[in-house]
Amino acid sequence: MPERRTVALVTLGCARNEVDSEELAGRLEADGWQLVEDAAEADVAVVNTCGFVEAAKKDSVDALLEANDLKDHGRTQAVVAVGCMAERYGKELAEALPEADGVLGFDDYADISDRLQTILSGGIHAAHTPRDRRKLLPISPAERQEAGTAVALPGHGPADLPEGVAPASGPRAPLRRRLDGAPVASVKLASGCDRRCSFCAIPSFRGSFISRRPSDVLNETRWLAEQGVKEVMLVSENNTSYGKDLGDIRLLESLLPELAEVDGIERVRVSYLQPAEMRPGLIDVLTSTPKVAPYFDLSFQHSAPGVLRAMRRFGDTGRFLELLDTIRSKAPQAGVRSNFIVGFPGESEADLAELERFLTGARLDAIGVFGYSDEEGTEAATYENKLDQDVVDERLAHISRLAEELVSQRAEERLGETVRVLVESVDAEEGVYGRGEHQAPETDGQVRLTDAEGLAVGRIVEAKVVGTEGVDLVAEPLTGAFAWSEETGR
Repeated sequence: MPERRTVALVTLGCARNEVDSEELAGRLEADGWQLVEDAAEADVAVVNTCGFVEAAKKDSVDALLEANDLKDHGRTQAVVAVGCMAERYGKELAEALPEADGVLGFDDYADISDRLQTILSGGIHAAHTPRDRRKLLPISPAERQEAGTAVALPGHGPADLPEGVAPASGPRAPLRRRLDGAPVASVKLASGCDRRCSFCAIPSFRGSFISRRPSDVLNETRWLAEQGVKEVMLVSENNTSYGKDLGDIRLLESLLPELAEVDGIERVRVSYLQPAEMRPGLIDVLTSTPKVAPYFDLSFQHSAPGVLRAMRRFGDTGRFLELLDTIRSKAPQAGVRSNFIVGFPGESEADLAELERFLTGARLDAIGVFGYSDEEGTEAATYENKLDQDVVDERLAHISRLAEELVSQRAEERLGETVRVLVESVDAEEGVYGRGEHQAPETDGQVRLTDAEGLAVGRIVEAKVVGTEGVDLVAEPLTGAFAWSEETGR
């Protein structure tokens, strides 16, 4: 019998990329490939790249070069680039980075096994020519669902799986294979984006917005629960638009309670919300539905009206603070995070002061700050009133320091609160760590549990916050406060 082909997936970027990698893993395993964690032990290393900002693109190139080095002293015979950077640049990336043996776009995902076998056998699969994926679907959202079946949509895999990919005992999920045993997993709610923010290139290579059908999202969540997942995080470029192409812009409000009722799921989290699209009904569901985390990942980006208009966005400090007041009036302990761009073309000292005013009053749990840089193909890259790089760097450092101070203060406000913590790591030396409802994976800090002997990964426990470590919390489990146990399954 011939030796089994092995493949490793190296994932960079956001949670959406993680879902795409697990779809690729499912497709490959269904066609006989053996998945391995260490790229050095794989015949083919597949690097799922990020193409969002310059730093992420550099990380992607570095990962490809690192994987290529394995060909000199490991089992690895081929290195293949997939993901957003590969989709965005195609032939250009292939020419600039000959160390990659293949550069595959989204249209190659359905045939990923054949593509890798061709490359592994010494053949050449021509890198694709990038195109504006917004033009592949109708302008009208109502006309997209049928047209979307002919367009590659990573993370929207078929429901009819090959034998053995999903458990025979449970509902079928889109083609997917988990790459780790973590108790949290992302579920793609939609793909693409219809917004035209002047600084963002994502719609050009991810395409226009298209929702997954609720039944697919539910089936995938049920399948994940069968794999031991306790928390699902709904991801897309813009979750507040979910359902508009299915004829119901309020579809998320009805889907969330159904997801929360899936047996085995203890927490549902929604990410990527647009402030301008927040609806009273959605706020109500997010703040009052059992097992749905009162968590708001709001993409503010700035708060000065002039800067927001130049970004092709809406809002101002007053309206944003009013939105936060509304949320906290319904759920005082709600978690809120956001990202901000400083040094945007035309940003004045007064604009920066306005952003500081918002940040100081917003009481955000987590803040990401980025200095503006041109993204090719975007409207903002054509703007003339660019700031000098040293000014951008100075403002980035200033706002970053302020953000660090503010999130530490917000963490201190939680002293004495009771938090529901999902245990994610248990180590005899490092201790027990998890996340509260106000903390998304990897981005929003964590909770260190003290006096937590006997706790296992995947358990939900109620704990009292007794200390802080920057943005992180220190908490003591409450007696009899375990919300789930391996013995009872609840």
